[in-house]
Amino acid sequence: MKPLYEDRPEPPPDAGEFPFTRGIHRGMYRDRLWTMRQYAGFGNARQSNERFRYLIERGTTGLSVAFDLPTQMGYDSDHSLALGEVGRAGVAISSLADMQVLLEGIPLDKVSTSMTINSTAAILLALYSVVAERAGVPNSALRGTVQNDILKEYIARGTYIYPPKASMRIVTDLLAWTSEHAPRWNSISISGYHMREAGATAAQELAFTLANAIAYIDAARRAGLEVDRFAPQLSFFFSSDRDFLEEIAKFRAARRLYAKLMRERFAAQNPRSLQLRFHTQTAGSSLTAQQPHVNVVRTAFQALAAVLGGTQSLHTNALDEALALPSEQAATLALRTQQVIALESGVTRAVDPLGGAYCIESLTDRLEEEALAYIRRIDDQGGMVAAIESGYVQREIHDSAYALQQRIESGEQTVVGVNSFRSDEPATVPLLQIDHGQETERRAQLAEYRSERDSAASAAALDRLRDVAAGSDNLLPAIRAAVAAGATLGEVSDALREVFGTHG
Repeated sequence: MKPLYEDRPEPPPDAGEFPFTRGIHRGMYRDRLWTMRQYAGFGNARQSNERFRYLIERGTTGLSVAFDLPTQMGYDSDHSLALGEVGRAGVAISSLADMQVLLEGIPLDKVSTSMTINSTAAILLALYSVVAERAGVPNSALRGTVQNDILKEYIARGTYIYPPKASMRIVTDLLAWTSEHAPRWNSISISGYHMREAGATAAQELAFTLANAIAYIDAARRAGLEVDRFAPQLSFFFSSDRDFLEEIAKFRAARRLYAKLMRERFAAQNPRSLQLRFHTQTAGSSLTAQQPHVNVVRTAFQALAAVLGGTQSLHTNALDEALALPSEQAATLALRTQQVIALESGVTRAVDPLGGAYCIESLTDRLEEEALAYIRRIDDQGGMVAAIESGYVQREIHDSAYALQQRIESGEQTVVGVNSFRSDEPATVPLLQIDHGQETERRAQLAEYRSERDSAASAAALDRLRDVAAGSDNLLPAIRAAVAAGATLGEVSDALREVFGTHG
């Protein structure tokens, strides 16, 4: 970062105008606040439903669902590989009955729901849409997002099931189905967040996220979809990390670079196809188990950076998340952080308040240039799938993560309470306790569910799904028919495993 900015930058075009550096809407938060989400999910569907309703009562304007690892990996709660993980990292969902309980009492035509799910995204969306239909809410009225971003799983997170080619087919089938049947639903949330959590720099997060977007758009076009048919339903997910000014500039650079890519590379004509819409989560990797109350301050600054950068949706991490899943009190305080920024700080009265500042404009230019250089290197390697398969992207992130850790350990980069201003006083934070004895209860519930369904109908629907998977028809109708007939998430995943195989 320069100590002095001598070159006066030209002010960017107004918000709502190409290339949307200052925001995708002319009035931004003067007209409408961002969606306040709190990522939640633990234990069984009933417990998570109670947490969702608790958050809605306290002002949350959108749900964000965390799923446990078995659900993410396509295993039912009674599978042997699920033992010890049921309900730990999120809510356990195996059946249509589970989804009905999870969503009980929630107006699905009014509440926007984001589901952080990738390998099994098509199955969870199918469960959600069938529950909504049976509640009288048509698919056309549904609002929300499935993450459905499988490429970053191969890069940074690891919850993949199938080989890349099959996974990309599921992604594009979901894009096609939502564009026709659920036009208000965001069919993918292309995520830089997890790469940032793994150690990527701001420029790498921006570059690799947009390179993944390019790969998905290319795949959809090869499948015969017109860019302006599905691009308005693409959304993004970024981290808001430690460096306050750099993060603000990163969000502005992301919008500008994406708009140019969509117009110049893909010849998109629909203005909505050019607009990068994104959800932000404050940086989980920045939270510390030492002096956890300091995390409130960290999160507040990171949330403010996201707002000043023009996010459309925001989750603020809770102070206790380096120690456990958030308690009700910690989750409420995290939500109140957003509400104070929105309603007390005054920053929402101005569109792009820091736009035109020498430092911000210079950082925005630098991040765009660095990200574009990475994208060109990835293009030279044959695209993002090839760059992932060669290990290039993973090596870049690993090297950055190692360099960051070295700076922290040497004290070059300060982490308050960890390498400076340390305290021997124990943290006094009440932690949420999860009842892990519920695995026995979940096995009993699933046994009862299977005994009461029409087994012949579910088996026939799974056979049909295998046939579709072996061919080229869109998978979503067959997946929806299978879950509607009573097939479980694990059974649908197994049917696809039989046809597609597994990766790694």
